[in-house]
Amino acid sequence: MVEPGWLEANWHAPRCVRAGTTTRLGGVSAGSYASLNLGDHVADDPASVASNRARLATALHLPSEPFWLRQVHGTRVVIHDGSHVLPEADAAVAFEPGRVLAILTADCLPVVFTSRDGSRLGVAHAGWRGLAAGILEATISKLNAPPSELLAWLGPAIGATSFEVGGEVRAAFVGADAPSAAAFTENARGRWQADLYSLAKRRLRLHGVTSVSSMDACTFTDTARFYSFRRHSTTGRMATLAWVEA
Repeated sequence: MVEPGWLEANWHAPRCVRAGTTTRLGGVSAGSYASLNLGDHVADDPASVASNRARLATALHLPSEPFWLRQVHGTRVVIHDGSHVLPEADAAVAFEPGRVLAILTADCLPVVFTSRDGSRLGVAHAGWRGLAAGILEATISKLNAPPSELLAWLGPAIGATSFEVGGEVRAAFVGADAPSAAAFTENARGRWQADLYSLAKRRLRLHGVTSVSSMDACTFTDTARFYSFRRHSTTGRMATLAWVEA
């Protein structure tokens, strides 16, 4: 049986920090969700989702059950204190080894944070709404460390050539930060191609996080490896996971 697809984060984190993103390969889901769907909120067969999550945990030797969130495109950040409730939030942080943080995406940008000594860990779900509202800034604040001591990794998201948005999306960023206009390119339809990666990098830099690594993939065009909600509205979800090994 094919092992669950896993893309290890390529960044300068301490060796004790593990992070990365799943692909859509190596699971048991069928149809529109084929095959490693990890989202339990997308009308996939619950038994298939449970099997996919179990297969991933085994393949990665996870030290604990991932801390799944109910993501709502907001700015709430929660602390993983060892419990496994399902909080409504779009980011989480942890300060103890063995606590696995998790974000589900299928076009939105997953962002992982760690401190240079590996003692602090965070993950954030950053679609355009979350980015504009300040989810990255909220996560940085919750980590309670000097931003210069933080590292960030940006996982797979929809690329600028595939992410067409209306003027209201551009206005949400440019109205608060005029130079962010550089992340938007007007297209022939009078709409805008938005670069989530550039928007996130700018936000991180403005808030003092200077060590930023990025996958710069495109979930929309890479049909073999990734789910994309914009490509197919009925689809699965990848998971970005991060934890500190004891």
